[in-house]
Amino acid sequence: MSQQRVVLVTGGMGGLGETISTKMVDAGYKVAVTYSPGNKTHGEWLAQMKDKGYSLLAVPCDVADFESCAQAVAEVQSKLGAIDVLVNNAGITRDMTFKKMDKINWDAVLRTNLDSLFNMSKQVADGMVERGWGRIINVSSVNGSKGAFGQTNYSAAKAGVHGFTKALALEVAKKNVTVNTISPGYIGTKMVMAIPKEVLDSKILPHIPVGRLGKPEEVAGLIIYLASEEAAFVTGANIAINGGQHMQ
Repeated sequence: MSQQRVVLVTGGMGGLGETISTKMVDAGYKVAVTYSPGNKTHGEWLAQMKDKGYSLLAVPCDVADFESCAQAVAEVQSKLGAIDVLVNNAGITRDMTFKKMDKINWDAVLRTNLDSLFNMSKQVADGMVERGWGRIINVSSVNGSKGAFGQTNYSAAKAGVHGFTKALALEVAKKNVTVNTISPGYIGTKMVMAIPKEVLDSKILPHIPVGRLGKPEEVAGLIIYLASEEAAFVTGANIAINGGQHMQ
C-alpha cells in the first residue's frame, strides 16, 4: 500500500466483524467500526482491543437508518480521512417459519441486512469514484444462495445483497472501484459455537464436505484479498467460503 488506506467495517464488534477489523489492522489499514447506538459496552471493547495492540475508531450507527449512516461516515472521515474500503458486514437474524413470520420481523431483517447496503454505500461510492480507487465488500451468506428453513426474511435479504453488488459493480467498474460479495457458510463465531454440540455434530457438520466449521480468520483473509491492489480485476463476484457445503 502506497498510503495507509481507511476501512470502515459495519458491525465490527461482532464475532466475525471483530476478526475482520483486527486482521485489517494487522494488514496495515486504519480501521473504523460501527456499533449499535444502544450498545453500552463499546468503551470496554475498545479498551480490550487496545490492550491487544489494536487501535480502532468506533462510531455509533444504526445501519437501517440513512441519516445515522451519513453521520457515522462523516465522523470517520473527519477523524481518519476518506473511506477507501467499506465492508458491509452488519446483519441480524429473526428466524421463524413463514407461517409464523410477522411484518415486524420481516422488516427488521430486510432493513438491517439489505437496506443497510444502500444506506452505507451511498455515503462513500461517489468519493471512491472521484478518487479513482475503492473497494466495497458485501457480506452475504450461503443461505442467500441455497435458502434455509425458517429464514425467508434472511435468505431474501442475503440474496438481494448480490443483486445490489452486481448492479453497482457495473456502474463503477471503469473508475477502479470494485464491488464484491462474499457468502460465508457456518463459521466458528460465538453465535455458531453456542449451537448445542449434538446439533452441530448431527445436523450441520455432516453437510460440510471439509468436515469442520470455517474460521473467522479465513473469512477475514478473503476480505483482505478483495481489498487489495491484486484484486482489482475481481468485481461483481460472489465468492463462496463455505467448505464446499453449497457449490454453484
